Amino acid sequence: MYYKTMSYRIFSLFNNVLLTIISIVCLLPLYHLLMVSLSSSAPANAGLVTFWPIGFTFEAYSKTFENANFLSSLWVSVQRTVLGTALAMAVNAVAAYALSKETRIFRARNIYLWYFVVTMLFSGGLIPGYILILKLGLMNTLMALILPVTVSVYNVILLLNFFRTVPKELEEAAFIDGASHLRSFVSIYLPISMPAIATISLFTMVMHWNAYFDGLIYIKESMDLPLASFLQTVIVQADMSKFDPSIVANKSQRTLRASQIFIGALPILLVYPILQRYFVKGIVIGAVKE
Repeated sequence: MYYKTMSYRIFSLFNNVLLTIISIVCLLPLYHLLMVSLSSSAPANAGLVTFWPIGFTFEAYSKTFENANFLSSLWVSVQRTVLGTALAMAVNAVAAYALSKETRIFRARNIYLWYFVVTMLFSGGLIPGYILILKLGLMNTLMALILPVTVSVYNVILLLNFFRTVPKELEEAAFIDGASHLRSFVSIYLPISMPAIATISLFTMVMHWNAYFDGLIYIKESMDLPLASFLQTVIVQADMSKFDPSIVANKSQRTLRASQIFIGALPILLVYPILQRYFVKGIVIGAVKE
């Protein structure tokens, strides 16, 4: 039986209290935002809402969902996140599998690896990227938001190091049974590496969902903006022109903005607990032990 010393108990107590305080500090602004969104216009505008809604109402949410631009932006973000994450994980996982091989198997491995690493140190910049998207005819399309960020060298390196922890004996046994590299990748590496894949998928999902700057650059139509870009124009720039005048008339812009921010944060808050058990051990430990 493991004996817990007094110093260990004191440290555990201190650690739990500290983490609880940090969690409350992180969740409190979101909770306050929810209370504002559920309050009526007058107390929200007066700044009277704290920990409980005043004049409880769902009017802000009903008006938000009546806005066609908001619903369109929400759908664009869902498409971008799902397609972007799937494409990014497919490309990055295949690249990581190839680069995880030794030079005796993949002789040009070091050349390709350095080719990838250089892109982490130098980039073409904003203007060349814009010109490239323009010349490819991708302006005002969903692919303009997905393709430029599909390959993440950082994620490739994380997956590469994780793939190296998979025992070579498993793949060699598969080759003896007649498996190809593709079959080995699909049947051995992917199932074993689910913790790392789930963790990096979460990183990619958050990146796609929260990205707003590329939408402002590459998307000109308000109906085609991703949700983060839409919220940036409505909340940061205080541009309410993307709302129907009949919706915002006599309505509190503060409650409308609070409802939009909360809706924008909700999907990631719901997905994160599902991937939590993978996130904890994803990059910290290897998939199996030899």
